[in-house]
Amino acid sequence: MHNFEKLLFWQKSIQLAKEVYLVCVDLPKDEKFGLISQIKRSVVSIPSNIAEGAGRNNDREFYHFLGIANASSFELQTQLILTRELELLSVEKVDSLISHLNEIQRMIYTFKSNLKK
Repeated sequence: MHNFEKLLFWQKSIQLAKEVYLVCVDLPKDEKFGLISQIKRSVVSIPSNIAEGAGRNNDREFYHFLGIANASSFELQTQLILTRELELLSVEKVDSLISHLNEIQRMIYTFKSNLKK
């Protein structure tokens, strides 16, 4: 078992979730049950799956949940790109969020690689 709260990529994913929730306020209200809901589910899934995996019985299970967290991160990245393409959020806001997201993706990938050894 791992203490997920000490994992830097979990901490960064919590920070990202807070940032994403704050920018969702700027999205059109008619997207509340569409894109906003999907974005929030994706961003919450990242730290949630890291935490769930950390609480599992072995590193193999943790590895699996890190894969799910990473998949959610790519889902979120796609949704953020869509908000940029539809000009619902500024290029600067989206690019900043994606930059943070890419850092988390790299950290998850590295941690997964080390778990497999």
